[in-house]
Parts: sequence; C-alpha cells; structure tokens
Amino acid sequence: MSAASFLVVPQWQGSSSSRAMRLIDGADAIRGDLPTARTHQVPVPAAAGESLGSGVNRFSSLVAVRDATEAELALLEAPVVTIGGDCGVELASVQHVLAARPAGSVAVVWFDAHADINSVESSPSGAFTGMVVRALLGDGADGLASTDGNRLDPAQLVLAGTRALDDGESAFIDSTGIRVVGPGELDDAEAIVRAVEATGADSVYLHVDLDVLDPGTIEGLGAPEPFGVEIGRLTEAIRALRARFELAGAGLTEFAPETPDAAAGDLGVILRILGALTGPVPQDAAR
Repeated sequence: MSAASFLVVPQWQGSSSSRAMRLIDGADAIRGDLPTARTHQVPVPAAAGESLGSGVNRFSSLVAVRDATEAELALLEAPVVTIGGDCGVELASVQHVLAARPAGSVAVVWFDAHADINSVESSPSGAFTGMVVRALLGDGADGLASTDGNRLDPAQLVLAGTRALDDGESAFIDSTGIRVVGPGELDDAEAIVRAVEATGADSVYLHVDLDVLDPGTIEGLGAPEPFGVEIGRLTEAIRALRARFELAGAGLTEFAPETPDAAAGDLGVILRILGALTGPVPQDAAR
C-alpha cells in the first residue's frame, strides 16, 4: 500500500454536543503529530450556518465543507485518512471512495458507539453527525445525501462497536438487515472480518469515531458511552481487516479535549489507532 495522505477537517457544525467547538482543538492536536508533507487541511467556515429549511442544523456550512472536502480529495493520492471534526466530515470522504470504485466492491465499517443513521425526520437533535450514515445511504437533505454515483448500499455497511441507538435507528437497522458487530463481539477480530466477508467486498473504508472506545480509555469525548471497546481490541480489529482487505480510505473523528493542553494525554491512544490504520500489517494478522 502506498503511504497514506491525511486530510484534516476541523468541522464542528455537525455536532450537537456542548463541546462542539472543542473538536477544532482536537483536530489541531492530531495534526501536530501527522507527517507535514502528506497532510492537508480543509478550511471550515467560522459561521455556524443556517438550516435553510432542510431540517439539518447548520446546513449551509455543512454543504460548504462537504464541497471543499471533495475538491481537496480529488487532489490527493489514495488512501486518504480524514481527520475530524465531527462525524459529518466523513460524508465527502466515503462518497469519494464509492464514486471511484465499482459498485459493491467497498464495504464501510463504522466503528462508532452510535449508528449515525437517523433520518431528518427521526433525528431527536437535528445534528448532522447523527444522520451522516443515513445520508450516505441516499436518504437526506439535498446537497448532502448520496446519489446514484456514490450511494452506499445497506448490504455494504457494517456497524461495529455500536451500543447506543435511537428508536428510529433501531427500526431502520432491523428493516434493512444492516450488519451489527457489538462491542463484545470485537473481542474476536475474526468476527468483524467475517462480517465484511459477507458483504462480498474486496476493500474497506474504516471509520473510527473515538467514542467507540470505552470512556476509561480516553477522556476527550463529546458523547461518551459506557461499555465500549478496549484500545487493543480496536487496533487488532483494524489490523485484521487490513490484512484481509485493501484499505480504500479511513477516517478518525470526534476528538474533543477539554483544553488544548489536555489533548496531550489522549494522543498516545489516538496514535495507536492511526498506526493500525496506516502502518505495516503482518499478512497473518487475521489468521
């Protein structure tokens, strides 16, 4: 695999958290440990943005960032690791990968405590971070929702480490048969490998929201959920997937340290995840 490119997108407008602005500090802290020559950044509007009748909070800024991210992705060598910001930064990155590859060839593994699969109608908050997967599936506001050329099929999606669902999300997952690998199942890395094998894909996009981790592992979370995944289990799962499938792209999101100085205490965990996403992988890692 060629060396990864990194795209930093310090977007906060998709978040519903009272800590949303801390996502800027989180993205900046991570950027400080990335290789300068391979790291690029998307400018994020200072303005919160307007919903413009879309039902999505701060919709205008989200569309502007999506378009700017897509333009930057077109210039970068794959695979690209997108660094958020909130989970909404993954919209353009996943759409870009899906548009560039044959239909059905990419599975998206969504390592996240939350499914992020609310519709505009079912969302309890109106925050896009909780709608981004639904938009990738083609159900969302015009300007954000995927279309025929970059739409994710539910059969190509695997939710991993998910443990906090809204009622509307649970109903949608049940009705579509989306695969879910719970936190306990990730004790065996083969479980996530088997789930992706069942999609028929030969490559993966790996999304990592840091709240997939147990809150005892990392402090800088905007929406921590108990009973999460231990860091060693997460990195083992990532390496097992990379040993079995081509990495089409990846993302790491939702680092919200209490202060810029406090970010340093969590960077060791974050660098372990980035190492699993981009470092060398023994070919027997999934065996």
